[in-house]
Amino acid sequence: MSIIAIERVSVHSNRRPLNDQKVAELMQSIKANGLLNPITIDQNLNLIAGLHRLTACQLLGLDEIECRIVTCEDSDHARLAEIDENLIRNELEALERAELWLERDKILERIGQRAQSGENQYTKKGDESISPPGKTTLQLATEAGYNKRTYQLGKQIAKNIDPEVKEVIKKTPVAKSHSNLLKIARAGSKERETAEQAEQKAAEARRLLKHSEQEKLAKLAAEARAKQKEQQMIALQSTTAEIEAKQSVKTRKIKPNVEEKRSKNITLPLVNAGDEWLLERHLLYCGDTASDRFVNFLPSNAALAIATVSSAWNHDYLVNEAHVVAVIACEGQIHKFCTTQRMPFRFEWVLDNLYIAVYSHQSLLKPQKPAIEGIEGIVSYLMSLYTKPDSFVLAPFLGHAEVLIACERMGRICFAGDSNPENIERAIDRWQKWTGEEAKKENPR
Repeated sequence: MSIIAIERVSVHSNRRPLNDQKVAELMQSIKANGLLNPITIDQNLNLIAGLHRLTACQLLGLDEIECRIVTCEDSDHARLAEIDENLIRNELEALERAELWLERDKILERIGQRAQSGENQYTKKGDESISPPGKTTLQLATEAGYNKRTYQLGKQIAKNIDPEVKEVIKKTPVAKSHSNLLKIARAGSKERETAEQAEQKAAEARRLLKHSEQEKLAKLAAEARAKQKEQQMIALQSTTAEIEAKQSVKTRKIKPNVEEKRSKNITLPLVNAGDEWLLERHLLYCGDTASDRFVNFLPSNAALAIATVSSAWNHDYLVNEAHVVAVIACEGQIHKFCTTQRMPFRFEWVLDNLYIAVYSHQSLLKPQKPAIEGIEGIVSYLMSLYTKPDSFVLAPFLGHAEVLIACERMGRICFAGDSNPENIERAIDRWQKWTGEEAKKENPR
């Protein structure tokens, strides 16, 4: 072990991002017990392992640090050692691990320690200059502790996701999921293939000094890459919305004081036609939700309207009141609805026996078909996809109050209504039981 001045340690720019909480915990430990595990550096004082420990010591104002020095042939071998140190850590997210696998492969290939396609351990047995033989994909996967397919798909994730999309993914729940990352990596695959082919042809045109052709191909490649990025961003938004929706449906979190409030006698109100009810930030109206009175209640900048098909649909106005309108219909209602409404159609999904049509005056790219079940899951997914906290959501048909309760869970503001007083009463009952609060009649008679 050696002790050197902290300021002499060099840190490469491609290091993993710091975890602030881990640094804070290390500071407390080092302050109490000293540095128990020295950092690792190469002979040129480049950091190989221990960035969190080094940062903690710097923040504590220490001038020197204990370190273990290893000798590396060159920068490639030093980086390999650094990658191997990182790969043994359990806190790596799936995206980080995939990127390290791909970078490690590239370095091994560059220094001649990666078996080429078609080679195996016997291919170059007679060539004594190759020692040791190049590592196969199976060997690398085994060393990493994963099967060959998972390892190959991991490298596909690292290679195929656009760099800017990766930056958005990092530090989100998506970065932890191999399967979700794979969905994003495969989005825009046709555009990626087009870009790769154009880039290869452009390189050949450059070699042959065909500058005009090279410029044309480079432009084609850039356009394809931009479309690939757009498709992957849509896939990321869809995947994120799916994660949030599933979490929302599973969640049974309630306000801290709700149990105490539930113990009080909160009565179920009697609702009459024409009533307006305030449920904290939400508004419920009992009456015709196609009437001018209801429309005048609505905010002018609603993000989303979610409606079910009624026997007498006269709600095309929704597309002028909300940026996106989603209509949910059961099998058998689809044809009649499509022939009576005049909203600008964008795309549709069919999930089990439910038909979801999306309308908007804006151009919308169709997200991947979500792996979501049930009305509550679909409602939560749509809200995650097209709204943010404090967004306004319109619901002209209450049903079983799925939209209202999803808004309460997810921090959105619901403007809802129904012509049936019993549906309003049921919605109020669900909301009161969920929050422990009491609904207030806005226009008592």
